[in-house]
Amino acid sequence: MYRYVKAVPRRPIPRPVVVSYGLMSIGFIIILWTLWPIVSFFFTDQIVLAKTVSAIADFTGLTIGSPVAYAANEKNTTDPNTWFPTSPQKKVSAPVNSYTLSIPSLGITDASVIIAGDDLGKSLIHYGGTSLPGEYGNTVIFGHSTLPQFFRATKDYKSIFATLPTIKIGANINLTYDGLSYRYIVTEKVVVEPTDLSPLEQRFDDSYITLVTCVPPGTYLYRLNVKAKLVRI
Repeated sequence: MYRYVKAVPRRPIPRPVVVSYGLMSIGFIIILWTLWPIVSFFFTDQIVLAKTVSAIADFTGLTIGSPVAYAANEKNTTDPNTWFPTSPQKKVSAPVNSYTLSIPSLGITDASVIIAGDDLGKSLIHYGGTSLPGEYGNTVIFGHSTLPQFFRATKDYKSIFATLPTIKIGANINLTYDGLSYRYIVTEKVVVEPTDLSPLEQRFDDSYITLVTCVPPGTYLYRLNVKAKLVRI
C-alpha cells in the first residue's frame, strides 16, 4: 500500500524583499557607526571627565551657549574669535608667528600652529593674548574635531583633534617654537560648557598649555580642555 501526499511548494522569497532588508541592514550599520562615538562619549568619557559650568553672557544679553547664540555662530566655527566673543583674541608681537605641535600617542606630527590666526580649517590656532610656548603662563591652542572615523591627523585640520578625548594623563605634547623644543606632560582633562572661559586663565607659577576642542566628537555641545605642564630640564 502506498499513500501519496502532495507537498506544498515553498514560496521563494522575492528578490526585491531580500535587497530591501539588505539595504536596511547596511543603513542601520552606517547609522550605528556614525553615532557610536557620540553615544560612547556620554556613557564613558563624560562620566570619567569632570564637567564645570560657567554661564557668561555676551554684550547682547544672550548666553553664549544658548541655542540662539549658537545658531548665529555655528557657521563660523572655523574662526576662533567666535568661540569666546566676550574675550576676543589680541594681536601678538612675537619673533615668529607660527610653530609646530606634535602628540606622538595620537599620531599627530609637526602640526602647524598659527599665533592669533583666524581659520581653524588651515591650522591649529594659538589664541592671541595667551602666553607663548616656554613662557610662564598658559598657552592656549584651539583645534577642530570631527567623528574619529574621519581623523586625518595633520592632513586635515578640520579633524586633527578628533582623537584628543582619548589622550592619556602623562602623555607627551611637544612644541617647537622659534628653534627651541618644549615637552609638556598632560596633567588633566576636563569637559566644560562652551561659555566657560577658564581655559583662557593665566597662571604664572609655571609654564602650561591647554588644548581646546569640541566634544562629543562631531558636535559643538561642549568643550574639552586638555591641560599639560612643561617638563623642565
